[in-house]
Amino acid sequence: MAKDTKKPKENKPKFSPYWIYGILIALFLGFQLFSSTSTEGGNKTTPQDFFKYLQEGDVSRVLIVKNTRVAKVYLTPDAEAKEEHRNSIPKTFIPSATKLPNYRFEFGDLQNFENKLNEINETLGKDKQAEVSFDTETNDLGNLLMGILPFILLIGVWIFIMRRMSGGAGGGAGGQIFNIGKSKAKLFDEKTEVKTTFKDVAGLEGAKEEVQEIVDFLKFPEKYTTLGGKIPKGALLVGPPGTGKTLLAKAVAGEAKVPFFSLSGSDFVEMFVGVGASRVRDLFKQAKEKSPSIIFIDEIDAIGRARGKNAMSGSNDERENTLNQLLTEMDGFGTNTNVIVIAATNRADILDKALMRAGRFDRQIFVDLPDVREREEIFEVHLRPLKKAPNLDLDFLSKQTPGFSGADIANVCNEAALIAARNNKKAVDKQDFLDAVDRIIGGLEKKNKIITPSEKKAVAYHEAGHATVSWMLEHASPLVKVTIVPRGRSLGAAWYLPEERLIVRPEQMLDEMCAALGGRAAEKVIFDKISTGALSDLEKVTKQARAMVTIYGLSDKVGNLTYYDSGQSEYGFTKPYSEQTAELIDNEISAIIEEQYQRAIKLLEANKDKLTELAEVLLEKEVIFKDNLEKIFGKRPFIKEEATASKPEVKDSEEQA
Repeated sequence: MAKDTKKPKENKPKFSPYWIYGILIALFLGFQLFSSTSTEGGNKTTPQDFFKYLQEGDVSRVLIVKNTRVAKVYLTPDAEAKEEHRNSIPKTFIPSATKLPNYRFEFGDLQNFENKLNEINETLGKDKQAEVSFDTETNDLGNLLMGILPFILLIGVWIFIMRRMSGGAGGGAGGQIFNIGKSKAKLFDEKTEVKTTFKDVAGLEGAKEEVQEIVDFLKFPEKYTTLGGKIPKGALLVGPPGTGKTLLAKAVAGEAKVPFFSLSGSDFVEMFVGVGASRVRDLFKQAKEKSPSIIFIDEIDAIGRARGKNAMSGSNDERENTLNQLLTEMDGFGTNTNVIVIAATNRADILDKALMRAGRFDRQIFVDLPDVREREEIFEVHLRPLKKAPNLDLDFLSKQTPGFSGADIANVCNEAALIAARNNKKAVDKQDFLDAVDRIIGGLEKKNKIITPSEKKAVAYHEAGHATVSWMLEHASPLVKVTIVPRGRSLGAAWYLPEERLIVRPEQMLDEMCAALGGRAAEKVIFDKISTGALSDLEKVTKQARAMVTIYGLSDKVGNLTYYDSGQSEYGFTKPYSEQTAELIDNEISAIIEEQYQRAIKLLEANKDKLTELAEVLLEKEVIFKDNLEKIFGKRPFIKEEATASKPEVKDSEEQA
C-alpha cells in the first residue's frame, strides 16, 4: 500500500485588502518621520546664541529657509572641536550624503534678521565671515502621498461597500446595510440552544397533544406517509395573552430536534418598499436549505391582518405585499413540504381568510386560560425556585386565582416572594400569596392618603352595601373580603371569587348587576344622597346591560337579535340598526339598570340594621372577611355547584371623583 506523500496543509493567513491600507499608512508615517528627522537635523538654539557664535567666528555657513523662517547653522571644524559645541554634532539613524546643520532656530522678521546678520558679518574678517544662503524646502514624496491619499481612501470605501453588498466578511445576514432584505430570523441549534421540552410546560394538555403530533411528523415521518398522510404545513396558536403560546413553540423546538427559526411578525416590517416580501423569501429559502425545519412567527397579526380592511392605507400597502409573499411561500408552486410554520396570535379574528384556510394553517390550536387543575400545575412550576413554607396549600392558591393566565401566576409568585422579603421572612407563606393577589388585582395600598371622616363613612357604607346585596342574592359571586383601605385609584373595594362559568343565564347577569349597584343603593338608603364613588360600578353594569340587549339577545322587547358582527370592518362607522331601534335599545338598557337599582334599594331597606352593623365593623377594622358577614347575616343559604371562567376581580370599587 502506497504511503500518502501529501503534506498536511498549512494554516496560512488569508490575504486581506486591509493589509495594503496598513502598509501604505505605515510607509507614509515612516517617511514623514525619517524625512523630517533627516531634513530638519541640528540642535535647537536661539537667535541670541547664534549671533554670539557668529561674532566668535565659529559659524561657517548659515542656510535661511524662507518659507519656514528657520535658520540652519553650520559650524567650522575648529568650532566643532570646542567643548562648548561638542554636543552639536548631528547624530542620525539614516546616513546622509550631505552635511547636516549643527544648530537650527526660528527667527521673526526676515529683513531685520538679515540686516543684523550682515551687520555682524561685516565686522568680522574675511576669513571668519559666515556664508549666507537662502532656500525653500519641499517634501516631494510627502506631497505626492498627500495627493493620492484621497483616491486611496475612495478606492478603499468602494471595495468595502462592494464586499458588503456581496455579503462578504463581517456580519451575518440582515446585519449589514445592504443585506436589509435578508431575514432577521434567529436560528436555534436543536442540540445546544433549545432546552425547553413539554415537561417544562404545565397545563395546556389539549394544545400539547396537537403540537405533539407535529413533532411526531418531523421525527417519524414514515409512520404517517406509509398510510398516505401528509405533514401539516402550518399550525396557528390562538389564545389570550400570557397563556403560554410562545413557551409551547419553544417546547416544540426542543422536542423536535430540528432547526428552529424564530422571529416576530414585526421583523418583516420596514420603511423600505419590498423589504418585507424579500425577507419572507429569504426566510423560507434558509428553512428549505435546513429542512426538515420549523419556522415560528410570533404575533403574526402584524403582517397577517385581513387585506383591504384598513381604510387608512393605500392600495399598494407594504404589509399586504408581505402577506401575499407569505401566502405564496406557504402554499404555492414549488412549496417544500418539509418546512412547518407555527404562528401565534391573540387576535385571530382579524387575520386574513386566505391565511387561515386549509393548506396553509391546517390547524388552529386554541390555548385557553388554565382551569383549576392546570393552575395548580403552573404554580408547581413557578414555586420551584422559591423558598416556600412547608404547609403551603397549592390547591387553595389555584382556587383563589380563577381566570389567571400562566404569566399572571408567575407574577403572583414573584410578587409574593418580594412581599415576604420586604417583611423579613425566611419563607414565602400563604398570606404573602394572598397579599400578592390583592396587590396585582387592586393595586398598592395607600394608607397615607388623606381622607375625611365623612368620606370614610360614605366609603364604608358603600362597600357594606355591596357585601350585603351580594350575600342576599343567589347568583351573585361569593364574597372574599371587603376593605376601605385605598388601593390604586379606588377608595375602597370588595373582593369576590367569581364562578368560572362557560355559559351565563339572564338571572345570573341580573344578580351581578344588582350587587354592583348595591354601593350606590346603600348611599341612597343611609344618607339619602349619592356620590361619584360608583363610577366603576356604573361602567360595569352599563356594559353588561348593553351586552344583554345588543349582543346576547336577552331582551324581550328587542328580541332574539344580535348586532355584534365578528367579521366587521375595523373602521366600520355605521350602525347596523335604525334610529328607532337605537332609541329602543337605550330605553331597554336604562330600564334594566333602573330595575336592578330599585331591587337593591328594597333589599337594603329590609336589612338596614344589618347593613349599619356591618358598616360599623368595617369602620373599626378597615378590612373584613366572610366570617364577619356570617356573624351578622348567618350562613349563606345558597350552595354553589362546582363550576369554572372569569378572573378574580375587584368589583364595585369606589372610584375617586
